[in-house]
Amino acid sequence: MELLRPLADAEFPARSITYTGTAGVTGTWPAGPQGVVVWSDQPCYVLVGEGVTATTSSTPVPAYTPIPFVVPPATGAAWRVSAIQVSTGGTIYCKPVSKQ
Repeated sequence: MELLRPLADAEFPARSITYTGTAGVTGTWPAGPQGVVVWSDQPCYVLVGEGVTATTSSTPVPAYTPIPFVVPPATGAAWRVSAIQVSTGGTIYCKPVSKQ
């Protein structure tokens, strides 16, 4: 079993954002992490990548369930996480990680 290692807070801090029927987006992180762990206090749809905005066609995430997402291959550009509600707005929490 591979373990996930949270990355340094200085370069890859945890971020949280609120979302409603309008997608929320985190600030960006630089290229480099292999993934990001995402969890939310409400069911939501999530999208991870460069300049992304979540829609109701994005990946569904249940409430209070940490889900690891692979960060798309680095092109050198900054990337972010976006979320939009299933039926109720909430807050999404995100932490960049790598495999240990």
